[in-house]
Amino acid sequence: MKKRDDSRAACRPFLKQFYRNNRVNFAVSLLAAMAMAGINLYLSQLLQQLLDLAAGAPGTPGLAQLGVGVLAVLLAVAAAGGLQCLFRSRFLARAMGQYKDYAYGELMKKSISAFYGENTSTYISALTNDANSIETNYLANIFTLVEQVILFFGAFALMLWYSPVLTLGAFAMSFLPVLASLAAGKRLAVAEEKISRRNDSFVSTLKDSLSGFSVVKSFQAERELFRLFSKENGQVQEAKRQRMRLDVIISTIGSVAGAGAQLGVFLLGAYLALSGQGVTPGVVIVFVQLMNFVIQPIASLPGLLANRKAARALVAKLAGALTSHVRQEGRAIPKRLEQGIELRNLSFAYEEGGRPVLQHVSARLQAGKSYALVGASGSGKSTLLNLLMAGHSGYEGQILYDGAELRDVSTESLYELVSLIQQNVFVFNSTIRDNITMFREFPSSQVDRAAALSGLQELIQAKGEGYLCGEGGSGLSGGERQRISIARSLLRRSPVLLVDEATAALDKETAFRVSSSILDLEGLTRIVVTHSLEEALLRRYDGILVLKNGVLEECGRFEELMERKGYFYSLYTVSQ
Repeated sequence: MKKRDDSRAACRPFLKQFYRNNRVNFAVSLLAAMAMAGINLYLSQLLQQLLDLAAGAPGTPGLAQLGVGVLAVLLAVAAAGGLQCLFRSRFLARAMGQYKDYAYGELMKKSISAFYGENTSTYISALTNDANSIETNYLANIFTLVEQVILFFGAFALMLWYSPVLTLGAFAMSFLPVLASLAAGKRLAVAEEKISRRNDSFVSTLKDSLSGFSVVKSFQAERELFRLFSKENGQVQEAKRQRMRLDVIISTIGSVAGAGAQLGVFLLGAYLALSGQGVTPGVVIVFVQLMNFVIQPIASLPGLLANRKAARALVAKLAGALTSHVRQEGRAIPKRLEQGIELRNLSFAYEEGGRPVLQHVSARLQAGKSYALVGASGSGKSTLLNLLMAGHSGYEGQILYDGAELRDVSTESLYELVSLIQQNVFVFNSTIRDNITMFREFPSSQVDRAAALSGLQELIQAKGEGYLCGEGGSGLSGGERQRISIARSLLRRSPVLLVDEATAALDKETAFRVSSSILDLEGLTRIVVTHSLEEALLRRYDGILVLKNGVLEECGRFEELMERKGYFYSLYTVSQ
């Protein structure tokens, strides 16, 4: 019971998004659905009167009066359909737009550590396929359910009131022709194609933002990415609204055409009966319409309710994913590093009880100085950088920023203090400048300086700042993508810069120049994972931390380590 209550509580904020600033659209749409059900019930009564008139029953209204009633029904159907066209499509478009905006906003609140270990396809599916299912099977079904329930009870009451004896006979006959949708097939195909194009762009933006999640968070570009997401989301919802509007128009035309055809047949039958041409419509025909309203809900309600329940479960699934693996927020720390970073007996394994990736690492990294992390592949270098970015909280020992334990530091203030240049670069499907600035505003002089230091000037001169990089940077080489990653971090100039083999994809000359630029930066604490053991660069580091199988094997300046002729000496000698 508690688990169910927790699930309902988690879902509540998401369900509220459907109706936030959307209650008028919902109320009018609901009233239109109820009116349509009432019109259909009145239609059955009107048919009965027409049949009685055709049969010459006493007390039946005249043909002119019933003709006015027929016209009123047609106008009422058109009016109710018009309300559905205007308000139901608007309600669904706004409801799903707000739902997905809210979910994406909650996703952007997660820290990098919360996002590690999660499957991004969960969120991609939740905001695309699952959202479509929720729209169709949860929201749109509200109006179908209301209409079906009203028709069921109203039709059953009318049948009993007219003639219980003839009820069984009426169950055998039911059919309602709808022809208008055939004429609009081409327009529907065009609308579907437009939705598909918009959805492709939307999914591309979504994949970009999720794949580059750590870049977004460490650069604090959540607001800018949210605006891009919301824009693409709005365009998709508008395309779907137009398609839905066309669906409602077609459905309304079909309803009017079907009702007109049916009433026309009965009017003609009444005319033929009055003219003495031997036409004798039976009262049983009235029950064909009523019985259709009874049988249809019986057949469809179980499926509608099941789909509604399944869609509600999808909301719960997304809510659960967004509230799980969330890092507990701590206190804010200053946006500067005065003393340095200290590792105290740091140990870490990715799985509980698994093989340790880091074991009892202790070191002091002074503020404003540069340090190199070296070691063989799998020695724990990248893992150490991830821990410094609060990538995982399940470590043993301590990570201290100016004496503040990292577990107790808020992610917001940590990302103000630290930025990361990763080994795996992510580039958004936007311009070179947008990828450098992460969609934020910077003076051109600062952007040009970052581009120059990272070696991007040649690319910009050749293609221009407005060149579109392609999805995932598909329009760029690996080296060009890496330079963009370096430029965006240099532009930000956070007090602590973590570099994870940032020059691995660059040629030797460019890699040397970029590494020198990083070491030339003043006032920053730099921790650089490097695979390139070049003496000219290694001599410039204030300290070199040498990892071997997750253990800090040696630590010191280049000259000191070479004199010891230990593990670092072996690594350096082999690399030459």
